[in-house]
Amino acid sequence: MRSLLALPVYFRLTLIGLHLLWGATQVVICFPLAGSAARDRLKRCWSRQLLALLGIRLETAQGDLDRIGSGLLVANHVSFVDIFAINATLPSGFVAKDDVASWPLIGWLARRNGTVFIERGKRRSAQRTQQEIGAMLVAGHRLSIFPEGTTSAGDRVLPFHSALFQAAIDAGVPIHALAIDYVDDQGHPSPTVAYIDELSLLDCLRRILGRPGLRVRLRLAASFTPPYADRRHVAHSAHQAVASVLRRRPAAPPSLQPLRNTAAISP
Repeated sequence: MRSLLALPVYFRLTLIGLHLLWGATQVVICFPLAGSAARDRLKRCWSRQLLALLGIRLETAQGDLDRIGSGLLVANHVSFVDIFAINATLPSGFVAKDDVASWPLIGWLARRNGTVFIERGKRRSAQRTQQEIGAMLVAGHRLSIFPEGTTSAGDRVLPFHSALFQAAIDAGVPIHALAIDYVDDQGHPSPTVAYIDELSLLDCLRRILGRPGLRVRLRLAASFTPPYADRRHVAHSAHQAVASVLRRRPAAPPSLQPLRNTAAISP
């Protein structure tokens, strides 16, 4: 990785572009011929390579994450890099806002990697999305969502919206809360990777590439299994678990009693 970090930023941006094209090639040629396990291996390998090109080292507690099978993954949201950090360990489909579908190449790749797009502001579309998510979960697929609904600077955990939890509750599948944070080479929280405000994707990439020694930490905060209470309680408990692992103050959480079937795991 050190040799990559020594390369000029513009050259590394070119390598990232070529890596995206390589991902598209795999999707077109390899995915139709591969089973789900082989596709997961390809997604995991490709995502790890992308993190390396970005100069970000992935740190996970493998003992905890290895126990996660199918079900719904919910995580706090800091950056577009979150997607690749999760896929590098737990390859899954994602639920994303519909504007991601229009991103050049990335949107095309997302569509062909099990991404479900939410069309905002349309009730019928929301119901259709819930049904699509539920069908995928019942079929044994693993899906990831970012229930904050937007990215943050990583200094707090925004309240979790509960709507998308309902599909997992109806499907009767486990829900796993993941905590994601980014630190510098000294282990201090770093806002460098945050994709927020009016920052463009290219500017965010340049900022990441200009900061060596970044690490992303992916940890299991809690796992929940059915039977569940209502979705607001599940969302609240997941929110509290993630904030606790990150040791960040939860942002305006709802006042609810925690779930009894929460199995929090200390970092």
